Amino acid sequence: MKKYILMISAICVICGFTACSDFLDQESDQVIYADKSHLDNATDTLWSVAGILNKMQVIADRTILLGEMRGDLVDINSNTSSDLRDVALFNIGDDNMYNSPRDYYAIINNCNYFIAKADTALRNNRNEYIFMKEYAAVKAFRAWTYLQLALNYGQVPLVTDPILSKAESEMDYPKYGIAEICDYFIDDIAPYADVETPGYGTIRNTDSKLFYFPIYVLLGDLNLWAGHYKEAALNYYKYLSTHNGTNTASPISTGSVRFMDGTHWQDVRDGWSMSSFIGENHLTYPELITMIPGDSIPSEGNYSELRNLFNAYESNEYKASIVPSQRIIELSSAQKYCHVTASGEVTYAPEGLDEYRSGDLRFQSIYKVNENRMVGTHRVTEIGITKYSTRNVHVYRLAMVYLRMAEALNRAGYPRFAFQILKTGVNNEVIENDVIPYYRNDSTWIRQFDFPNTLYILETTANSNNENTIGIHSRGSGYSSFNDYYVMPEDTLITDSLQQIAYQIEQVEDLIVNEEALEFAFEGQRFYDLMRVALRRNDPSFLANRIYARRGGENDATMHSLIQVDLNDTRSWYLNWQDKIGLGY
Repeated sequence: MKKYILMISAICVICGFTACSDFLDQESDQVIYADKSHLDNATDTLWSVAGILNKMQVIADRTILLGEMRGDLVDINSNTSSDLRDVALFNIGDDNMYNSPRDYYAIINNCNYFIAKADTALRNNRNEYIFMKEYAAVKAFRAWTYLQLALNYGQVPLVTDPILSKAESEMDYPKYGIAEICDYFIDDIAPYADVETPGYGTIRNTDSKLFYFPIYVLLGDLNLWAGHYKEAALNYYKYLSTHNGTNTASPISTGSVRFMDGTHWQDVRDGWSMSSFIGENHLTYPELITMIPGDSIPSEGNYSELRNLFNAYESNEYKASIVPSQRIIELSSAQKYCHVTASGEVTYAPEGLDEYRSGDLRFQSIYKVNENRMVGTHRVTEIGITKYSTRNVHVYRLAMVYLRMAEALNRAGYPRFAFQILKTGVNNEVIENDVIPYYRNDSTWIRQFDFPNTLYILETTANSNNENTIGIHSRGSGYSSFNDYYVMPEDTLITDSLQQIAYQIEQVEDLIVNEEALEFAFEGQRFYDLMRVALRRNDPSFLANRIYARRGGENDATMHSLIQVDLNDTRSWYLNWQDKIGLGY
């Protein structure tokens, strides 16, 4: 079995299939192993999964680019290709290379075939199901792919059986929106949430467990988009409390970017970027949860171009195509950095530091500029974004689980619980002292979130070696638990407790959205994060105003003129393909 898996990284599996005539290729009449009635041995099953992974590679770059280029944290320049420029300016036509629904349905059709044909009843001599791990993994692939398809196109045909004939390709399939897609696949994958993901050891120095989507995380996302906030929060918590086995912990760690002292505000130590984005070993670098593996050689066909788009190195003649926006610089600078000495003295970084050292330090940690690189007799500007240092495309990581759990808890009616995830981190002591007193009627439900004090140890000024939990905001803005400027929002003019909670929910949600920008900039999450909150609030301007401010608030008129569609019309948020898929114009 291991022999076949090792081939995944070396051989490109070409999966032919008959497809829906409107949105799938028709170059072949076969899906993987379509001539067999069952996938009932290791060769068939593992090569089928390998083929699905190969199809996932096709949409890997697009997953990042569609989510980031349409947000407010990056901008285009003279090096940006016309297709990518059109994505950033919401002018995506049928011929744009990033507008190809057939690539998503290629994955879906092969997943459908596997799900229909895999013999999940087979057991080994220990009475264990042989292929259940792969079956659950493929169910998760299909659910995740449908979520991406719905987020980008708004309304999509739902096809759950393999299409193997021309007649099947010409059938009418129901179109579902985002909420319907989410509800369908919540029911579809929930029974497999506790099934372990496949694991075939290390492949090219990469833990193969990282190729798969943990179902609890995926359930959290589906429930979050569907508006089932309590369910989403519990799903994210279930991942944190079970993915390393029962009674284990998933602390956020104390990895952060901080000034060495609170006097000169110059020297910085970085314990965040290297551990979060460079390492791809699940045990050594537990921040990374899921990635799509990429080819190592450009000529192999599914080589990720993200490094060449975000970075400026010799390989692309020192020409980056995607640059940080003014908005991410301003947002980083707007944070109040808090320093605490070993003796407990609190100081704050002064205003007026250069743009890469003001406020939150995560931006300067991952965006490296060398303007004096000598290449022969010429000086060039070298740019490196740490988040794009490997050939693989990272999709899920631990901070996403924590911040989305905070988003779900906040909307479930517990803004103080959500805020503690940002400010201090959580353990049972925090929950008992800083959360439950405000929601005593819901104490039984809240106590389902069990973060043992012995396993989740909060950071103190003592810097003890066993500390492993900080507030997410402390990853870049210093010691947030001591920061008197970073406090729970409260309107003293509001006397009604329910109105106060409603006020806090919206204010804490704004803090979460800002935190998602600071933590996930350039990772392909931004547009979807803004979309989710705007839809939730029924306020398109929440998304539109931020994107129009991409080059700074004083230049929003420029962005209005460049973006020809009205972003206050939600139809403009979605791609359209030949007027057959999507809600676009």
